[in-house]
Amino acid sequence: MVTGNTGDARNIRNTGNTEETRLRFALLGRLRAWRDDEELALGSPQQQAFLAVLLLRQERAASMADIVEELWGGNPPPRAVGTLRTYASRLRRLLEPERAVGESPRVLVSVPDGYALHVPREAVDLARFEDHVASAGRARAAGQLAEARARLRLALELWQDVPLPGIPGAAMDVHRARLADQRLTALEARLELDLELDGSQSVLTELAGLAAHHPLRERLRALQMMALHRDGRFAEALAVYDEARLLLSEELGLEPGRDLAEARDLLTAPETPGSAELEGEPAAPLLPAQLPVDLADFTGRATLVADLCALLTSDRPGAATTVVVSGAGGVGKSALAVHVAHRVRESFPDGQFYADLQDAGGRRADPAIVLGSFLRALGVDDAGIPEGLAERSALFRDRLGGRRVLVLLDNAPGPEQVRSFLPGPPGCAVVVTSRSKLAGPVSARLVGLDAMTRDEAVELLGKAVGRARVAAEADAAAGLVSACGHLPLAVRIVAARLATRPAWPLGALHARLTDEQHRLAELRVAGLSVEAAFALGYAQLRPAQQRAFRLLALPDGPHVSSAAAAAVLGLPAPEAEALCESLVDVSLLESPALGRYRYHDLLRLYARGRASADEPPEKRSASLRRLLEFLVSTVRASHPGTLAGAERLGAAATVPGLLFATAEDAGAWLSEEAPCLFAAVRQAAEVPAVAPAADLLLMLEELLERGCPPLEFEQAAHAVVAAALRLGDRRSEGRACLALGYGYYYAARLHELAVVCRRAVAASRAAGDALVMADALVLLARCSYHVRRHDEARALLAEASAVFRAHADRFGEANVLEVRCRVRRSEGETGPAVADAEEALAAHQGLSGGRRVGFAVYELGVALGAAGRTAESAARLTEALTLFGNRRNRLWEGLTLFRLAENRLATGRAEEAAQLARTAAATLEEAGNAWGRAHAPAVLGSALGRLGDHDGARTHRRTAYEICARPGMPEADDLLALLGGDPGPRDEAEPAPAP
Repeated sequence: MVTGNTGDARNIRNTGNTEETRLRFALLGRLRAWRDDEELALGSPQQQAFLAVLLLRQERAASMADIVEELWGGNPPPRAVGTLRTYASRLRRLLEPERAVGESPRVLVSVPDGYALHVPREAVDLARFEDHVASAGRARAAGQLAEARARLRLALELWQDVPLPGIPGAAMDVHRARLADQRLTALEARLELDLELDGSQSVLTELAGLAAHHPLRERLRALQMMALHRDGRFAEALAVYDEARLLLSEELGLEPGRDLAEARDLLTAPETPGSAELEGEPAAPLLPAQLPVDLADFTGRATLVADLCALLTSDRPGAATTVVVSGAGGVGKSALAVHVAHRVRESFPDGQFYADLQDAGGRRADPAIVLGSFLRALGVDDAGIPEGLAERSALFRDRLGGRRVLVLLDNAPGPEQVRSFLPGPPGCAVVVTSRSKLAGPVSARLVGLDAMTRDEAVELLGKAVGRARVAAEADAAAGLVSACGHLPLAVRIVAARLATRPAWPLGALHARLTDEQHRLAELRVAGLSVEAAFALGYAQLRPAQQRAFRLLALPDGPHVSSAAAAAVLGLPAPEAEALCESLVDVSLLESPALGRYRYHDLLRLYARGRASADEPPEKRSASLRRLLEFLVSTVRASHPGTLAGAERLGAAATVPGLLFATAEDAGAWLSEEAPCLFAAVRQAAEVPAVAPAADLLLMLEELLERGCPPLEFEQAAHAVVAAALRLGDRRSEGRACLALGYGYYYAARLHELAVVCRRAVAASRAAGDALVMADALVLLARCSYHVRRHDEARALLAEASAVFRAHADRFGEANVLEVRCRVRRSEGETGPAVADAEEALAAHQGLSGGRRVGFAVYELGVALGAAGRTAESAARLTEALTLFGNRRNRLWEGLTLFRLAENRLATGRAEEAAQLARTAAATLEEAGNAWGRAHAPAVLGSALGRLGDHDGARTHRRTAYEICARPGMPEADDLLALLGGDPGPRDEAEPAPAP
């Protein structure tokens, strides 16, 4: 017995075959074929796709070009036509095995530049399905309802499963969707006939299941409404409409179509229950109850919901309470407003009004028409409704006198759309949702709605797809909602896709969303998309706003300042800031702090997509180049006099930067903009704009001095090094290698530091970049000093000093003196060490800006301490601590504190030393500096040893030893020796000097 999609195809003959062989084909499920009662093996999936294309044509010829397009789209294989001929040959042998050699094919025939499949219509289930549906239509038109239903039932019996599962092809998804839509249309027609012939009870259960599975199928929802209405369940029918409308509005980007609108009109017609006169007496007027249905799975926002409920229900004198909820498309404004309205509806017993003031296409509702509908709901007949908007608004306020009503105005495009609806009497309340931050309503409570928290988004996902499924892939679930930017609309779309694909692992969809270029394309289902929600807001912008929205998304940094925005847009700062603020006002930008702006993650992807579509590549590149030059100019201005010489700074930028009144202001700007600076360097390396990226990176060393995590600095440096190597740019390679060396230095990675410094020296020497080469020699000398190769350090410093003197670079010479001071101090040459420190301090004080004065004062303080001049040392270190504090340099504050602890220890004040060491340890732990995190507990251990706490001393020395041992710092040997001896209250040898 043959199983499968045989339908009513018994006794079908293939008229093209003299031996009356019966061929049958199934498309309404898995692709299958039979010859008589034998099922045929149709070959590879691609060969099956070839057959499906011809069957879907229903005997119409298909050209080679059409078939290639259907199977491979714009990316066919090199021998596509030859491959199709091979498929045709194989299928001919399968379909006509009895055909004699040389005999022309009768089933799969060649036509000019293509193929056609000649089989009777009744041999293909799709054709029989279409014929039954057509017959049903004719029968219904003739009033033969039972016959029409019987034909539709025959048509639907032909369906076995999802059509053509597993068949590949560029156009196959389109065919599957079209066939599935044909089936649903036939099913809707059959259900409508069932309703007419058998009544509502025959279809209610089936309609409920189908509406749940296809919540956006408006015809199904309309049929469900009519069935409920006929069953006397008027309120439930209205609830179906409200639920469908809510799904298709703000949260899902659509508006009800004709089917739903006509069903709603049917329900609200005069003959509906509750509005007709009964027993000769006028029916009591219905109180307006227009709120859309609340979301069953509303999630999160608990604190905000409670606050809004309390505000709306509080009895306050004066005018009605007004709340405006604003936010980006898809953030859940309507869902929140509807949920809150339902929570407080009992406090407004005289009715609740609802109006959507703008549809998904951007068309604005006429306030006069909406007010007319509100007045009718209040019992005013058409003759009593005035013509003008002002008059209708006045009558509305008058009719609300003495009543407690709630008005929900959804999707208000601007304050002018809202004013006419504001009721005057106290006791009433208004909730408005808008993408714009409406400032029009007087005394309104303004609520800016942001995306959900991660936990809220995961909870929402779990409610939709099942908590067990989410718990089984907790990491993938968290990744999914993160890729959605915790935006409720995006999470709902992801949930809808997963709910209809129960076999999909969450991780599979997460993997698809990790590709930023295609993420928005993935965030769509059944005509709903995040992109459509964003597009509505974008379409309402002025051209200048649209340009700003596009271009400001191009930089990779987490935010953009108003000054940087001016550079990106090529506009004066006031004009750029005004544009940014206007985008904040319509929820297309966020302002996390004064003068700073950022996008929601998905909005940035949308804006970048608009930029790719609407901005020529040269304009996009020019914007990023202006930003990079602005940053170079500004960072240069933050280093007045400290990086003397054009060779070190690079060519002057053509875009002006910011100027700073004080070094403290400059340091604060650097710290605040650090993430954007590193992002700009990495992005410039990719463009590539390597030379300015290398210049900028080299000037960011101060961020390391201020305690910036070295990893981010290193990542940016690696990106520039890689780009310079690709381009053969030795100058940029040397600069980036030197910058990378600074990162290694502050991470105490001494071996890698030595290697990269030598690369920097070689590349800079080859490029003739003399000052940068000398800077690399100084850094290499620092490395030699820390591994206690003092002779090597002296030689490197001498070579660097000669270069600096030749270029009259006092900044470089002062740096040489600081390092030489350390070398001399370590070798016991305390007098010369103090002299070097004093000369370095004088040099830095003579340079404008004085960025490194604090470092020079610190070096002098340490040198004085080594010389036994403890009082002078304490004074200098205290001075340095103040300078570092003024510049908010937490790293060097911590290093100075532990030096002060050493000073107190040397003068016998162990308790003070212990307290300073503890403060230093906490500060350096916060800064994450390896040397400081080792030396502060070492000094604390010495102080505790002096105080007799030998266990505490050993514990802190062990901590210091473990920190030093990991990167192989020489100080580890000193600490190990201390740990092996008796830590009594005697003077011990201290670890080698820190920075």
